Parts: sequence; structure tokens; C-alpha cells
Amino acid sequence: MIPSIHKRGSETIGLIRYLYGPGTHEEHIDPHLVAAFDPLTPDPGRDLSATYEHLQRLLDQPVNALTKNRRPDKHVWHISVRASPEDPVLSDKDWAAIARRTVAATGIAADGDEQACRWAAVRHADDHIHIIATLVRDDGRRPRLHNEARRAQAEARRIEADYGLRRIAPGDGTAAKRPTSAERHKAERRGQDATSRDLLRERVHRALAGAMDESEFFDRLAAEGIRVKKRIAPSGDVLGYSVAMVGDRNKDNEPVWFSGSRLAPDLSLPRIRKRFAATTDMPEPPAVLERSAASAPVRARHFAAEATDSALASISSDDDSATAAQLIGVGEVLDALAQTSLGPTQAELREAARYFERAARSHIRAKNEEMYALRRAANQIVHSGTALGSGQDGAATALVLDVMILAVIGAARWHAARGHAQQAEAAQQAADRLRVAYQATAASPLAAMRTYGQRLPAPARGRHAGTIRAALPRLADRLEAEPGRDALTAVLDQAEGAGHDTVALLTKAAQQRELGSAESISDVLVWRLHHLGYIAPTASVPRPQRPRSSPPAAPAATTVVHQEAPRPRLR
Repeated sequence: MIPSIHKRGSETIGLIRYLYGPGTHEEHIDPHLVAAFDPLTPDPGRDLSATYEHLQRLLDQPVNALTKNRRPDKHVWHISVRASPEDPVLSDKDWAAIARRTVAATGIAADGDEQACRWAAVRHADDHIHIIATLVRDDGRRPRLHNEARRAQAEARRIEADYGLRRIAPGDGTAAKRPTSAERHKAERRGQDATSRDLLRERVHRALAGAMDESEFFDRLAAEGIRVKKRIAPSGDVLGYSVAMVGDRNKDNEPVWFSGSRLAPDLSLPRIRKRFAATTDMPEPPAVLERSAASAPVRARHFAAEATDSALASISSDDDSATAAQLIGVGEVLDALAQTSLGPTQAELREAARYFERAARSHIRAKNEEMYALRRAANQIVHSGTALGSGQDGAATALVLDVMILAVIGAARWHAARGHAQQAEAAQQAADRLRVAYQATAASPLAAMRTYGQRLPAPARGRHAGTIRAALPRLADRLEAEPGRDALTAVLDQAEGAGHDTVALLTKAAQQRELGSAESISDVLVWRLHHLGYIAPTASVPRPQRPRSSPPAAPAATTVVHQEAPRPRLR
């Protein structure tokens, strides 16, 4: 049950004509009254002798009884109450009861208040009603409507329980405003996949992902192909900004502008500036990444995996302010990955980023300095360019998605533990999309690694099997039976060739986090080893035989996994 309070108006007759009219797409069917402040209220939908003007005069009577200087400029109050698509069709009697509960909860007409505001509830579709009220009570006073939107939501949750309807996760007032029905119809007429409000919010988030300062943010907004208007003070300082879709105009042929705060609470310029101020002196990425011969997209994704892995500790800690900041950073990394991926992976990542945008907001004040590593990672991903879906690019993308799934699941659990139902649900939906993106991205590099492992000579495979049993004696049998075992063997072979102590490296990978809940322990260890081998010290001289039990140290770094299958060795 979704109640939506619309903008207040000044013409009662105009809203009545819309509610009883055919609708913009002939979607209004059999408009009629289901309830009103007075059982004798005329119904233009069912009573042939009643007119729109009769209903308007009855509702406006307390307003017109006031002198003109005492009448409110915006005296028309309007709320729609909509059932979820999977809910059963309710009867007129049910909707009448829901209407009375809604006006009582919001303060329009409390039960037993004979001097309350006048109202009427019109049903013109199976799944919702509209309630119109005039904001002058019969005693000439104004109603007390403080927090009526929040009270309407709370009553909707109780209605869902009483009628056995779908339970909508309760909000906390930090969600972005939903598009209006007029905005949705306009998007359909223009052939847009979403409303201008939603498209603009997504593009502003993309422009913000990893931006270092205001200048870069506004440049990237312009590069998104949207109109940008800055609000400038007499001093020349920028006070705020608004954005508009090209070609989206109002009835006066003017662009339809949305300020950042109208798109989402965290997109106002003051909130954005806090991110910039907290991350002005971002440290450079580890030097090992700069020295690597890997491509820029690969280096950026490995750095993002490292930053996300570090953020996991905060997300699972008791420092709520640090976690709130990390979730904002995770959202920026998701936006950056969505911008720089290709094909089906990009579509899934955009969906994941769209869901997680809700999970990144709550009333908990973020300790913004905690997000600097993730914002740096997002910046590097954006500036490194598009990553191909194959080869090392694909493996690096799969690596960061593997860690990102854990972070998003951690966010869902963190929100759920604090009663943030909408955010927890949004994070879970983001995790579902990330899993799909991961599976699409990881399939090719994992297949290449399995081929590599299968083509290794028997002595090498036996040596790596011994490594697995030495490092993970309790999991060795399960690993032996997994399809991903060959890919794990391939990574161990590459690590050994790079001079790593494979027993120590595999032990370290297994100890990072629990493995029991993994669908494929082999795949999890592949990406952990891949990441550890990329950033860990290696020996100066690669050794063909199994190294000693303690890992030697040296300054250089190497990428563990290459996608090409090795040539068969001569026996």
C-alpha cells in the first residue's frame, strides 16, 4: 500500500474534473465516490443529477466562508493510495475504510471530529483511490498536518497487516522522491525508458562517482549530455545547481529543471561538497599498481578490490558512522564500474547501482574521511577507460565483483540489524544483480583457467594437489570434487612460477574470511589468490620447484593469472 501526497493546489474544480475524467491515456474506468466527509455527498460518477460544480461547492464551502484575505492560496490537498500489483482487488467498502483511516491518520479528519476538513475519495481504477480535501475546517481553522506523509506511511503499514496485503518495507524519509504519474505518462509519450527525474538522478550519480572536485563534477555532468544551470551568488560563488533533460520542456516551452536536492537528499551541492572536502588529499594508489605492466583498467580494478576488501572490516564493525561512509564509497565504485563495462555486464551493473543508491542513504551521519580509498578507486576506474570483457580485463572485473558482492551483502545485514528495511531490501536486490554480472563476467576467465589447469602435466597437478592438502586439510576432499578445482590448480601453478610460497599464499587466502557458505570454494579461492598474488611480494628469481614453507620477499609484483593456456611441456 503506497500513499503519495501530491502538490497542493488552488483549484478544487480542476482536480475533480481530472479524477472523474477519462485520464490522460483513457485509463480512468468508472470513476465514482467510495467515501466522503458526509454520506450525502453528491457523486457525479453515479448520480446523473450531480455535477462537478456541486461537489466543488460543497468541498469549498468552509474556504469561501472566509474573507478573501484569510483564504489560503493553496487550499486543495490531494493524496493517492495505491495497492501493490500482487495485491487482490479490494471492494469499494474496503477502499472506503482505507480512505477514512488515511484522512484520520494525516490530520485531515480525525475520528469523531465534526468540525474537520471536508474530503472525498474517488476510485477510478481497481488498484487505487484519490482523496481530495480542502484545507479549511468547518470551524474556519487550518488543520494540523505536521509530518502527514510519514503518518500516512505508518498507517499504510497497519492497513497492509489488517488486510493481508503485501508488506512494504517502512521508510525513514531518506528515499528519493518518486516520480509523479504525470512524469511517468510524459516519459511514455517521449519514449524514455524512465522518467526524467530518474534518468537525471542516475546521471548525476555517475558524474559524482570518484569526482575529485566541483570543477570535475560539473564537467562530467555536461559530458553526460544534460543541461546544467548553476545558481550564482553576487559574489560569484556557486550556491547550487539544477539539471534538465535535453528536449524535456513544460507547457511554456521552458526546460524542466530539477535541483540536486529534488533528485535525492544526498545530491544537494552542500552534501556533495562534504564528500569533496573529506577526500581532498586522497593518497595515491599503492606504487605496486603503478609499476605493474597491466593495463590501466586492470590496475584500477585491482585497486578497487583492495579498497573494497578493506571496507568490509568497517561494514562489519560497530562504527556506524564509518560504515555509512563506506557504503557511499561502495555506491560510487558501483557507478564507476557501470560506466566502464560492456554488454550485459554493464546492464546488470547499472541495475545494481540503481538499487544500491537507496542502500547508501540513511539518517546515520557519515564519517566522510572513511570513504577516501573507495572514492579514489572510483576515480581511477572512471579515468582508466572501458574494460574489455575478456582476458585480464575480464578477470580483473570478476575479481572486484566477487569482493563487491560481499560488501553489498554486508550492507544488507548492517541495515537489517538497524531496522532500515528499505535500505536492506535495496542492498539485497543490488547483490542479486551483482551475482548475475559476476557470473557473466567470470565465466570466460574461469573457463580459461580450467583449461590451463587441465593441460598441466601430471607431476605439476600432483604437486599442487599436495599444496591444497597441506594448506587446507579439512577442505581438500570437497575441493577435489568441485568443478572449479582445475582453475584453482592453474592459479597455484602461476603463483609458483612467480616465486610465491603457494602453501603460505593459499593459507592466507583461506583465512581472509569464512569459506563454508561459498557455493564454490574453488572459485572464491581463485579470486583471493589472484588478488593476493597481484599485490604480494614475490621472489626475485622464479623457482621451478615447490618453494620453502615461508614466503620470500622482494620488491616486484606480478599478476598471478594469465588467460592463455600453456603449451604442453616436453616429457
